[in-house]
Amino acid sequence: MDANSATLGLVVVIIIAALAFDYTNGFHDAANSIATVVATRVLSPGVAVVWAAFFNFIAVVVFGTAVAKTVGGDMVNIAVIPSSDQLYVLLAGVLGAISWNLITWYFGLPTSSSHALVGAYAGSAIAAFQWFNPLADARAVLIAGGWIKTLTFIVLSPLIGLILGYVLMVAVYWIFRRVSVRRVDRWFRVGQLFSAAAYSLGHGGNDAQKTMGIVTIVLVAGGFLQYAPGGKLPEIPLWVEIAACGAIALGTLSGGWRIVKTMGTKIVKLQPVQGFCAETAGSITLFTASYFGIPVSTTHTITGSIVGVGSAKRFSAVKWGVASRIVWAWILTIPMAGIIAAIWFGLVLAVARLFGA
Repeated sequence: MDANSATLGLVVVIIIAALAFDYTNGFHDAANSIATVVATRVLSPGVAVVWAAFFNFIAVVVFGTAVAKTVGGDMVNIAVIPSSDQLYVLLAGVLGAISWNLITWYFGLPTSSSHALVGAYAGSAIAAFQWFNPLADARAVLIAGGWIKTLTFIVLSPLIGLILGYVLMVAVYWIFRRVSVRRVDRWFRVGQLFSAAAYSLGHGGNDAQKTMGIVTIVLVAGGFLQYAPGGKLPEIPLWVEIAACGAIALGTLSGGWRIVKTMGTKIVKLQPVQGFCAETAGSITLFTASYFGIPVSTTHTITGSIVGVGSAKRFSAVKWGVASRIVWAWILTIPMAGIIAAIWFGLVLAVARLFGA
């Protein structure tokens, strides 16, 4: 097999792995889109996942690719790694993210697939850079601007969701204070269909773009695309956008019932009006972040929103023990995904060297 054929084969493998990650993102984060609408019994689980998957997919025609360009070109300086090993870095990063997704899915922890991906990509890149430059400063492989945005919104996205959820819930309580509970419930059961759709649209728009960014940098590293002027990521090919949104939609169709249970019932018991406010608050946060190219966590966002609407009812309505366990999982996601990806890089490199690649 010649070098070009080997490169093409490796690129295809990594793209398949990236789309597999996108699929695991869908079933891991399906809870973000459907937990509230299922918990309030507005939709059955089967209908809810179809509803969410449809809006995940059509996000490709609604949002741009600003988030994809942040993830693919503004977080890791892959150019400091030898070109012959860049594809191994990307493969290890995707495998590390998939591994962390599966571990946290198994334990029912609603962690961030987005942060798993960027953490794993960074971890494999740092491992590769230190392998070839053992005495160099590993910070050379990271681009500060992209990380500042991402790390800032690890804190801000759940807080924004919490504040918006709280404000919306208080406003609804005040506006409908003279309306019977039964009528309010009936109105917001209908409203929740639209809020769940909006949140699913935001989920597909923000999360699928992360995979678009990785696939595009894979095509650049493989020599099938060229950097734009200034060393920026090139335009995302349309087939990459469609494939990424399709993969996340298929993953959502597969569900993620362990995490749905945690998100929909264990943090706070939700009613349709609360589900509507939580999803609306989350949607506003995601739409804004996607517009500015910020790769936020849909998991963090909806969890903060759920806590916010629960707090508006009464502070004790929130099960803070469950919430604190989730926060610890958030804190661990980037470093753990990075460590797992670094191990994957060692394994991938060893296999490549074994076969003379």
